[in-house]
Amino acid sequence: MALRPPPKLRLAFLGTPAFAARILGALIEAGHEIAAVYTQPPRPAGRGHRVTPSPVQELAEARGIAVVAPAKLDSGSIAKFTALEFDAAVVAAYGLILPTAMLASPRLGCLNVHASLLPRWRGAAPIERALLAGDRDTGISIMRMDEGLDTGPVLLAERLAIPPGMGAAALYRELAELGARLIVAALAAAAEGKLSPKPQPADGATYARKLRREEGALDWLKPAAALERAVRAFEIFPGTYFTHGGERIRVLAATVAEAPSGAAPGTVLDDTLTIACGDGALRPTQLQRAGRAALATPEFLRGYPIPRDTLLPCPATS
Repeated sequence: MALRPPPKLRLAFLGTPAFAARILGALIEAGHEIAAVYTQPPRPAGRGHRVTPSPVQELAEARGIAVVAPAKLDSGSIAKFTALEFDAAVVAAYGLILPTAMLASPRLGCLNVHASLLPRWRGAAPIERALLAGDRDTGISIMRMDEGLDTGPVLLAERLAIPPGMGAAALYRELAELGARLIVAALAAAAEGKLSPKPQPADGATYARKLRREEGALDWLKPAAALERAVRAFEIFPGTYFTHGGERIRVLAATVAEAPSGAAPGTVLDDTLTIACGDGALRPTQLQRAGRAALATPEFLRGYPIPRDTLLPCPATS
């Protein structure tokens, strides 16, 4: 007996960055009808600040799918959404809060692809916060959205180990692939009434607050291990840096090293730019000046020396 193919659903998709574009691609590949795509409006990006559509908008337009990019979800946007009578809406890193009327409109609800194992790391930046905290694993949760902030019941979830040294860019790619697979499975099961939503436990909830540019400043008073995690967590945005000679030096990669006892935080300990921290030392391995190419530290120092015993400022005290 031949297996019956999974039902094809009429979907809305709401998402913005490359992570979300991979999810949208999986829904298209699965044969669902993507009746409308909602995304953030085009914004200035890159060195030239050229107004650029989101990765989701670029993919949708390339596939001939209608794109809606409202700056806010006002009454007109809500009315148009509800009039389209979706079977379900899939949300992945959209960037706007959905009003109650939109949450209630699709027949099977609004399903969110969230990049953590809920209730840990609810909120805007779960991937970066997991890396910054030193979590050994994370995952994807497919959640039926309610009016709270990532508080709805979980439909499917799968754990993903975080290998030592992994940065945000690689983790985004891994989780996007996992999320793409899980949302296709969740939609198939939801259409056949085979999902059992599980309320999130009351214990263990943490909040992944939105990233701020000032978080990229390396504070040498902190432990070296925490700064190395920050370099990996913030590699996409906001980037990590220190200041020297009035110039910001971007740290693209780094390792943890030992430091002699009593070394003042921010002190350059040797000729390879090992920098004393509150505990241990940080050794940048790839650096970049504004408007210049990224360089390995030995090559960087040949063109921009930072001598031993230089005291770099600590943002917490400067």
